[in-house]
Amino acid sequence: MRIGILTSSRADYGIYLPLLEKMKSDSFFEMEIIAFGTHLSKGHGYTVKDIEKDGYSCIHSISSLISNDDEQSIASSYGLTVLKFADFWASRTYDLVFCLGDRFEMSAAVQAGIPFGVKFAHIHGGETTLGAIDNVYRHQITLASMLHFTATDVFRGKVIDLLGSSEGIYSVGALSLNDIKSFVPIDKATFLEKFSIPKEEFALVTFHPETMSVHENVQYAQAMKNSLATISEIIFVIITLPNADTQGSVYREAIEQLKKKFPDRILLIENFGKVNYFSAMHYAKILIGNTSSGILEAASFGKYVVNVGDRQKGRVQSDNVFNCEFKETTIIAVVTKAISFERYNGKNVYFKEEVADNIIKIVKEFL
Repeated sequence: MRIGILTSSRADYGIYLPLLEKMKSDSFFEMEIIAFGTHLSKGHGYTVKDIEKDGYSCIHSISSLISNDDEQSIASSYGLTVLKFADFWASRTYDLVFCLGDRFEMSAAVQAGIPFGVKFAHIHGGETTLGAIDNVYRHQITLASMLHFTATDVFRGKVIDLLGSSEGIYSVGALSLNDIKSFVPIDKATFLEKFSIPKEEFALVTFHPETMSVHENVQYAQAMKNSLATISEIIFVIITLPNADTQGSVYREAIEQLKKKFPDRILLIENFGKVNYFSAMHYAKILIGNTSSGILEAASFGKYVVNVGDRQKGRVQSDNVFNCEFKETTIIAVVTKAISFERYNGKNVYFKEEVADNIIKIVKEFL
């Protein structure tokens, strides 16, 4: 059976990996990767090259992003992505196409497939992020899909409410945690040397813009910059750079200014890749920012998370998450408190066994 895999960023590709590895070795599937979005952006690491290294037999590359990240450019990129995928869906047919998450590019690719009757399977539907416009895109993708693989029972219930039916909706757990019990991090000395990280505790930091608070992002980026300047005096700071969201450049500029001012206390990473990122999470003392990995994955690594602002507001959380508002003094205070705690030993509400195997079983029954 011919399966398409829509991947628009380093983040969703890393989540997909456990499923892709199993499908690649299963003769039931003829799998084709459809790479677009920031994968084709040199400003975001041109990560399609990492996909190519993984040895898939067929990779389609579709370039549609506009370099600017203001509202008009994001809307234009959305429209261009729809146009590019109108041509693509007209020339390719699949038994099933996987889509994941809530990115605007992913929504555009899926919307273009509706007139062609493309059968979509959506991973990570039903979630809520009140500080990001991704809520709208996520629900659009859900409405266009016929198979749904949610990360928790709560999210399955939300998809059922949205669609008015329970047919084709499965709660399987977070796919990114599929191999978490067997995950072996890179040797610590090797990891530190590879990225020139000093032999001391470090915080792993990722901030994205709040796309539902466009006019506040300048002050939020400044609060981030000022708080991290103080925090870097307490603990070394590793920052993974933001995605291509509306006003993402505002945060990038603030982060780059921070790096120039504190070159020995700040490390910037454009794209870790999954193994390096999970290794960084394994060795980190704490996570700081507003990224979904802090909510979904950090608990499985025994890490506390300082979740800033409203971007992830509405997502189910484990007990390792400290929420705080986007204010310099508040961020510093909560981080200082969280650093004082030892390892988190509670459960991760997103973890379930054999996620990838269960998805494959359901897909085979469906097809």
